[in-house]
Amino acid sequence: MTERPAQRTPNRQLAALIAEAGFSNAGLARRVDQLGLEHGLDLRYDKTSVTRWLRGQQPRGTTPALIAEVFTRRLGRRLTAQDLGLDACAPVYAGLEFAATPEEAVDIVSGLWRKDSGSHAELRKIAFTPAGLVVPSRDWLIGRADERVARGEMAAVRVPAQGRPVLPRQRGQGERGPGQKVTGGDIAALRSVGELFRTLDDAYGGGHARQALVRYLEHECEPMLRGTYGEQAGRRLFAAAADLTRLAGWTSYDIAAHGLAQRYFVQALRLAQAAGDRAYGSYVLVTMSRQAVYLGHGREAVQLARVAQQGVGTSVPPGVQALLHAAEARGHGVLGEVRACTAALVRAERALEAVRPGDELPYWARFFDEAQLADEFGHCHRDLQQFRAAVQHAERSLQLRAPAYARSRLFCRVVLATARLGLGELDQACQLAAEAAGQAAEMRSVRAVEYVRDFERRLEPYKDAAPARTYRDKVAALG
Repeated sequence: MTERPAQRTPNRQLAALIAEAGFSNAGLARRVDQLGLEHGLDLRYDKTSVTRWLRGQQPRGTTPALIAEVFTRRLGRRLTAQDLGLDACAPVYAGLEFAATPEEAVDIVSGLWRKDSGSHAELRKIAFTPAGLVVPSRDWLIGRADERVARGEMAAVRVPAQGRPVLPRQRGQGERGPGQKVTGGDIAALRSVGELFRTLDDAYGGGHARQALVRYLEHECEPMLRGTYGEQAGRRLFAAAADLTRLAGWTSYDIAAHGLAQRYFVQALRLAQAAGDRAYGSYVLVTMSRQAVYLGHGREAVQLARVAQQGVGTSVPPGVQALLHAAEARGHGVLGEVRACTAALVRAERALEAVRPGDELPYWARFFDEAQLADEFGHCHRDLQQFRAAVQHAERSLQLRAPAYARSRLFCRVVLATARLGLGELDQACQLAAEAAGQAAEMRSVRAVEYVRDFERRLEPYKDAAPARTYRDKVAALG
């Protein structure tokens, strides 16, 4: 790696932190290299590189941010490149910070929105990093609710030394800017927009309207967060912003922009804390757990689900508890842990059975019904290669699931096809998978395509059989 010319003064900040962390020069270099590998970077630093940094040379590119993250993980507090006496850069870790204050959270998440709504294609190529889940989930678990989120209430009216109060300059109709008072109607609009984009995502995939959602966040939600509001309105505003940010992450996840999705989820978690909504925070953690399952990080998925459970205890309704236990079960399923997976599924089933007609559920948990639980059972049994049970539960889920959840039905149909394949029922498996492939072609969802490709990989040993050839012909005809 090329370094800039040496400075005249040694980097005492870096030296002090190396001593505090107990790193050797070689140990620090090794950790930076390992962290780089998580992001596809071949850095090859060594103890001589660290010696040069200590003498005042500045590493280029994203390396200062990587070095800062190594120390953040070691020391358990967030450090920036500047804290290490290094030049700032566009950090690969921007967005994984769990902000210290609501104001800082707004700065971080609005920076993500602006970059994502522009032509920053590299933002959608950032890799997912399992280690980046540790600090945010821990900080959420042990963190306290923000004491104050109100903003600018007293600044809205200026009172001169003499005369009448002077109201702020009025903007044009429909125009919103920082400092403008946020109304109940504004917050209701954010909620309605969330429902609209959720419906589009369920039916057509995350890629259908993701950019429109991000632009809405940048142009409508950010000015509200920088506007004027009291405590109660502020909590509701942060709750709506958390929901839309989680949805931006969910749609990013669906198009395989996994590093970007991870950052949105972390920021949604922080916004939920500012909202004082512990239950919604647990839902964000479950969302992060589901992404970890999809990417094959079962251990992290289990840990996130358990942190969510610890964070809310028994304070949430049984329907929410069912959702949290099902998420844990999926992690155990990926790991092949039969007993732990079964136990978590039983807890989820019992919790859902405890839901009574008329019980009020948060709007974000209402999707978790018998159809969803059967879907979770089907996925888990497929992962555990218990194919007969997987067929039973997947078929039940498809019978119960509403047509509006088109992508979820597609996933379940592929699970059913995979289970039928596992039972040797080749004709039925290929017929189901062909239907799913046709649906995937109509969606903007990388996950949908990947589900179908996973089936095709499992079909490879049967590639010369007539049903497999027919399947390939049908898929080829889709164009």
